[in-house]
Parts: sequence; structure tokens; C-alpha cells
Amino acid sequence: MIKFVGKGVYGAVAIGKIAVFKRQTANADKVQISDTEAEKARLQVAKDMATEQLQYIYEKALAEVGEEEAAIFEVHMMMLEDEDFNDAINDMIDSEKVNAEYAVASARDQFAAQFASMDDSYFQARAADIKDISNRLLNCLGGGIGSAEATDDKVILCSDDLAPSETVSLDKSKVLAFATAFGSSNSHTAILARNMNIPAIIGLGEEFLVKISDGDMCCVDGYTGEVFVDPDEDTLARLTKKRDEDLEKKSKLKELIGKDNVTMDGTKIKVFCNIGGPKNIPEVKENDGGGIGLFRSEFLYLENSDYPSEEQQFEAYKNVLEAMEGKTVVIRTLDIGADKKVDYFKLDEEENPAMGLRAIRICLTRPKIFKTQLRALYRASVYGNLGIMFPMITSESEISEIMGFCDIVKAELDAEGIPYSPDIEHGIMIETPAAAVIADRLAPMVDFFSVGTNDLTQYTLACDRQNSKIEKFVDTHHEAVLRLIEMAAKAAHDNGKWIGICGELGADTTLTERFLRMGIDELSVSPPAVLKVRDAVRNIDLTK
Repeated sequence: MIKFVGKGVYGAVAIGKIAVFKRQTANADKVQISDTEAEKARLQVAKDMATEQLQYIYEKALAEVGEEEAAIFEVHMMMLEDEDFNDAINDMIDSEKVNAEYAVASARDQFAAQFASMDDSYFQARAADIKDISNRLLNCLGGGIGSAEATDDKVILCSDDLAPSETVSLDKSKVLAFATAFGSSNSHTAILARNMNIPAIIGLGEEFLVKISDGDMCCVDGYTGEVFVDPDEDTLARLTKKRDEDLEKKSKLKELIGKDNVTMDGTKIKVFCNIGGPKNIPEVKENDGGGIGLFRSEFLYLENSDYPSEEQQFEAYKNVLEAMEGKTVVIRTLDIGADKKVDYFKLDEEENPAMGLRAIRICLTRPKIFKTQLRALYRASVYGNLGIMFPMITSESEISEIMGFCDIVKAELDAEGIPYSPDIEHGIMIETPAAAVIADRLAPMVDFFSVGTNDLTQYTLACDRQNSKIEKFVDTHHEAVLRLIEMAAKAAHDNGKWIGICGELGADTTLTERFLRMGIDELSVSPPAVLKVRDAVRNIDLTK
């Protein structure tokens, strides 16, 4: 038996045979050519084919994991059209009279090296995207595609790493789990794996691929990050039992559909859902979500080639509010910037975009964009129970300025005779230490708080959440983070306001009891996590 330890990015246990992912690319050897125009025409055909493939993958990702996670494939399509990238390829074909494969591979290596050498982790991550789209181009120029040995059995797919497109393209009916030598828990692949509910472990190390072969028996424990190749009888028996108990528990969770989120002592908690767009609503209903605690409105901006119109936004918000049939829907205003880039915003490059012009800072410095979104939100409010939430708040003056814009928009709608609900709640995200520390001063200005634990952890611990090199320093249970949440909860209740959590910690059931003892009123999680959190709530007695 050989044991490897990595990091689990989706908690589940899988037992089966290994299939090693074999990535094939076209031969990129240098070949001299005479007809450069014909070679560039061949390249264009390959680009068209690659774009068609990415469009299919994008649509598949939309259906399986939602708009926010699928947006990476729109980025890949845009990168295929990047002027600098294409000029580098075409110039090499013209000047050196070389084949398209060699020119693409050369441009890939050049651009990937440039991104990888940058200090900013966001741009470092773009190196992988450049490699992904370049290899797809090479495949379309005449190579193969990544694959595993054909089999009718489900397998544990093992690889060095998996590009986002490779992950989405997997036939989930044939995959028990995947395990990779490299990767980070914040990578697109890890995020996609969690949303696709595929047990996954990343960061198993270079030796992992050397020691495994197709057909090896393997046990994957996504809870502990352990992988056992050719497990002994005791290990196999232990993990088989753990897997069966896990499956039984998940099956029993379905019995909680329709039940209340209430503790053993009678304390009621709201369990809402985080969604990326209207297409996620069926999943919310399937998992019995009590409302929407976070609607990420930026999907409208990520999926567009230009600023979404007021009417386009209004229809999206109206559809969600109507679909939720009077249940609370909290829509977060535009949260572009940092790791979410939109070309047509033409944001300047920043040395530290996570602390730069992003989220509410863009809205307050580009009022036309902000007012368009606010008008759409207010107009849609008559179709349901709307809460509007503003991200990346650090000060009282920001809230004053925001509410000033809200007053302007309401006055405009009044003048135009356009109705809006008088019962809209306005809230802010607590995702900066500044907001948590002065929560007592911010609470009187709003109706609710929602804690964004991902960014709050990043800013509190000074650990870039996109930087895989410092993952071991990121302690999501750090006492400083938890005390800041507790401080915000106290401030909210002292001022008669409610507070929720919409970051990943909301679904961490090892913290559910602590959150409830702090006074957290609402937990907003991904739809598949609703019943797990409900189960945790129903097994807590706050009187003890």
C-alpha cells in the first residue's frame, strides 16, 4: 500500500480503479513553409473550431455549475481573440515562415512565462489559461484530446492537474473522483469540482504520478485529503465503511426536506442559498432553500461583451424574484475587480487588485453604471421580497454616499411614475476588518449585515486567496476571523438588525454551533449544502 496526502476540495469517499488522464497535443516541431497566407488560414479554421468547442463547454458548465463558474470559458474565448497573442503568432508565421503549430507553441510559452513571472497571483493564474487555450488550438490544428482508458466502470481519474475545460468535459457518469499532483483549492478546477459534487484531492505531489498506473485499486478520502493506492485489507474495510455511512447519511438528509431549521431548544435559523444567476433557481428549490442570501449580479457583466442595459438587468432580477414566490432574495450589487476581470470596464492594471478598485469602489467612481443597476433593482422589487446588498464596505461615508444614490434613483422613478416596493431592505457585506471593527457605527445605517468570510479571511490574515503558495498559512478557523464575525453580530443585534453569513464558512458545519451562539440569524450556502446545514442546526442545543 502507498499513501499520499494532499488537500481535499470536496468531502466524500470514493473507492475504485485508477485511470490516468493522458493529455495529447499536436506535434509542435518547427517546420518551414512557403505559403504563409495558407498557414494563417489553417490557423483561423482551428481558432473557429476551438471557439465552437469552448462555447459548448461554456453551455455545459452553465447547466452544471452556474454562471459564475462558467464565466472562465467566456474569458478563454476572449483570450483566443486577444490582439497581442494573435499578432505574436501571425508575425512569427510571416517573419520566420514557420508552421502554425510551432508559432502557437512559441506564443504560448512566451505569454505563459510573462504571466507566471508577475508578482500578482491573479496574473500568475492566467498562465494556466494561456496554456489551456493554446493547447486547445494545437489540438484543433491536428492533435488529439485528453482522455483516459475507455472503460464501462467508474474510475478515479488521476492527472498532474486538470484544466477547467477538461474538468467540465468529464463524463461524470464515469468518474468516481479525481486526484491531481498539483493545483490549488482556489483554482477554477477545484471550484468546478465542488460544484459538480465530484470528490477531489489536489496537491498530492510529483511522486504521485510516478507511483500509479492504470487499473491500480485506489481509495480517495476527500475529507482527510488521503489517497491510498493498493490499500491493505484493513484500510479498504475502514474506507468502505466510511463511504457507505457517508452515502447513507447523505441519503437520509433528503428526509429533512420540508422540515424547519430549528435547534433542539427552539431557536429558528434561516438557511438560504448563494446563486450565480436565474438558472440556479431549480437547484435552490430542489434542495429546499429558504430564500436567496446572495445573488451574484456580476454574472450579468461577466457574460456580456458590453455593459448590460437597465432592461436586461431588470428582467433577470424580476425573473428570480418571481421564481422565489415571495421568499427573500438578497441581490449583491456589482462585484467586479480583483479576480473577476471584465475587459470592457477597461480597469487599469494594479499591483494588488484585491485591495484596489473593485466592487463598491467601482460603483461610486462610475455612477452611471451604479444608477443603472439600482434602477433595475428598484423596478424589479415589486415582483417579490428584495434585499439589496453592497460589497466591500469600509466606512460610514461610503454608506452615506450609497444611500444618496438610492434616494436619487427613487426620486427619478417617482417622477416617472414607475412603482417600486417601499419594503426593500438595504444591507452591507462585512468582508473587511474595517467594517467589522466599526460595525456598531455602520449598523444604524442599514437593515442587515452579511459576512463574506472568504474576503474577510483574506484581509484579516494578509493571505491572498488566489495564491496557492501560501495556502498552508490560511486558517479559515483563525480566532481573529471568528472574533470579527462575533463583533459584527453583536453590533447588529444591539441595533435591532439581522446578520447572516454568505461565505464558504456558512456551510462549514464544524462552526455552525459557534455561529449560532454568536447570534448569526441566517446562513447562506450553495444549494447542495442546505440540508447538511439544516441537519447540523437541528442537532444543536443552545441551552447547554
